[in-house]
Amino acid sequence: MAKLFGFSIDDGKSKSPSVISPVPKTNQDGVDNYISSGFYGSYLDIEGVYRTEHDLIRRYREMALHPECDGAIEDVVNEAIVSDLYDSPVEIELSNLNAGDALKKAIRQEFRNIKEILDFDRKAHEIFRNWYVDGRLYYLKVIDVKNPMEGIQDLRYIDPMKMKFVRQQKKEDPRTKIQVGAKGGAEGVNEPDIEEYFLYTAKPNYNSGMVAGSGAKRGSVKIAKDSVVYCSSGLVDRNKGTVLSYMHKAIKALNQLRMIEDSLVIYRLSRAPERRIFYIDVGNLPKVKAEQYLKEVMSRYRNKLVYDANTGEVRDDRKFMSMMEDFWLPRREGGRGTEITTLPGGQNLGELADIEYFQKKLYRALGVPESRIAADGGFNLGRSSEILRDELKFSKFVGRLRKRFSAMFNDMLRTQLILKNIVTPEDWESMGEHIQYDFLYDNQFAELKESEMIQSRLGNLATIEPYIGKFYSTEFVRKKILRQTDSEIEEIDNQIEDEIQKGILPDPSQIDPITGQPLPQGQDLGDVPQDQDLEAEAEVTDAEAQKDARKAEI
Repeated sequence: MAKLFGFSIDDGKSKSPSVISPVPKTNQDGVDNYISSGFYGSYLDIEGVYRTEHDLIRRYREMALHPECDGAIEDVVNEAIVSDLYDSPVEIELSNLNAGDALKKAIRQEFRNIKEILDFDRKAHEIFRNWYVDGRLYYLKVIDVKNPMEGIQDLRYIDPMKMKFVRQQKKEDPRTKIQVGAKGGAEGVNEPDIEEYFLYTAKPNYNSGMVAGSGAKRGSVKIAKDSVVYCSSGLVDRNKGTVLSYMHKAIKALNQLRMIEDSLVIYRLSRAPERRIFYIDVGNLPKVKAEQYLKEVMSRYRNKLVYDANTGEVRDDRKFMSMMEDFWLPRREGGRGTEITTLPGGQNLGELADIEYFQKKLYRALGVPESRIAADGGFNLGRSSEILRDELKFSKFVGRLRKRFSAMFNDMLRTQLILKNIVTPEDWESMGEHIQYDFLYDNQFAELKESEMIQSRLGNLATIEPYIGKFYSTEFVRKKILRQTDSEIEEIDNQIEDEIQKGILPDPSQIDPITGQPLPQGQDLGDVPQDQDLEAEAEVTDAEAQKDARKAEI
């Protein structure tokens, strides 16, 4: 346990001794600075916190099996991950990256390699769903230690129940009273040295919650931070320092829905049948004899023959009385005699307003529009301005999920590029922020909105076209007006060139730039035809000049 398993990437940066702070650097991911009780942090006691995380993850997974929750989760995952027959669910976007074409091509190739290792095109739905439900995702990066230049060889999924990210401050050496790794600074101020690693337990003890510990006896392995891909949901319980899932907000709503459904079933079973009330006239009989007479009448008219499925017999269960059976009440002399009346069942058994309320509350808690609860609920194929605000909010919510989920690709790509010596750790610090990921869209109004955006861009293009070459360049128009990315520009140019060679599009060199009509065969732009009228006038003028010259000679 003194050494970490895996590999670490050294960025080679050395902090200036003047840049100090008593506050350690954190990523605001819910991982506190756990203070270890042993020397060098060899023993870590996180009992309680880990148990809580196990219970939360278990509860999230149980909630995902509920039909209503499963439907809402599928709506979210289907919007975030779009499976297409020809296109990949996600592509890398390098338009904002200030780098050469060769470097961009290498980055795109390595990203495709990462997707192949993950088998992301085929397993994208399952990977995103696991991350959404659990609230965290772990992958172990497997490399060839003898030849790390080959990059990542395999990415192995790790159950979040077996993994814990630890950020811990090193303790003082009890012999020297010097904080291990502390950096000296101003007087009385030391910048704490933080150690970050992952703790993997193959067979954790879920009952006690103790999965961390020292040595092989505990069955725990410390793994270097750079050897594991860690992607969290971004939701943190700041009181307990625990990473939460997006399912956490729906725990109370789901429990309420379950209780109201169970109570509705009990109410309908008890109030649905119509029961009879038998008023038996007992005259002036004493109390004891009146009760005996009432029991005789009950046994005479009651029939409770039941079928025993275990033995195949038909037996009489008159000694048992259920809550749905008839009522037998004695009546004294002077009354109306023996009478039988009917007690009606429940009158509001068909009302489901409370069930629908809690279903809508559950969907709101999960961030899914309420209109998606109804199976027959459609949408209006009108303008994008007619789309409900709930759908717009849902689209933004899915966009935030995609942005957070993309951190997994960034981590994998960073390791792959550095191991293959394509970029240095220092270069990645400036490049990582400008790398974006483009997901396929399949929202209800995405196509409508895109169509309106194309119409608007083409309108702006028609307005600005007279000024191209004078105030605006072609590249500026394509990037700022038409909003085309570098990859799209390259792809479109290649397609146009290919279509010109195939004869689908006319050759621009054979088009008159003034009229836009094809030039005559054997004529290029340098041979500009003259106007026939001008030529005729020139011939008439020459003839008159010759006549005048002859007259002058005579």
